[in-house]
Amino acid sequence: MTYSTEQLTLARQLGTSTLFEASGLATSAADVAIRPVWAGASVAGPAFPLECSPGDNLAIHIAMEKAPRGSVLVVSTSSFVAGYWGELLTVAAEAAGIAGLVIDGGVRDIAALTARRFPVFSRGISMRGTIKASAPSVGQSISFTGTPVAAGDLVVADDDGVLIIPAAHAEYTLTQGQARADKEAKFMASLTQGKSTLELMNLTNWRQAR
Repeated sequence: MTYSTEQLTLARQLGTSTLFEASGLATSAADVAIRPVWAGASVAGPAFPLECSPGDNLAIHIAMEKAPRGSVLVVSTSSFVAGYWGELLTVAAEAAGIAGLVIDGGVRDIAALTARRFPVFSRGISMRGTIKASAPSVGQSISFTGTPVAAGDLVVADDDGVLIIPAAHAEYTLTQGQARADKEAKFMASLTQGKSTLELMNLTNWRQAR
């Protein structure tokens, strides 16, 4: 799946919280334990899923040659935290045009990742390195912390978490997300004019119940 620059920019502007609500898909949100390595990190792009054996990052090195430019690597490690990714792979990813990394394992070289402003979202941080002996899956559909991921699905990640929207549902979600953002902007304008959230959300019966 290919997304336009305008779609990806809109996805980042709307953010994961708005898009999650707009999607209507409870399974689109990844585990809340997957967090940005540095504050303010955000990314949007087509998913390139892969699976690593616990403590083994060979699949990531293979993915560097197979993932289309602009992809977000979505890496399952069975939640085994080790240093699957660091500065070396970040430089390789930048050269390969990889947009970002989402991994349910660990990463290291945090100062370098932060300095380079490369978007990384992980379960943890670990100085412990990995072996390179097996590659269970590269580019095939996976389950990422219970969230289905196929190549080309829309990945959006920011300070609020990681969202993975099925490719067939992406355009609808972006449209609904923009409508939701427009509605919230009107709400906020009304709030500055003295309206209450009870009034705007038609919850005045709760005021009467007091």
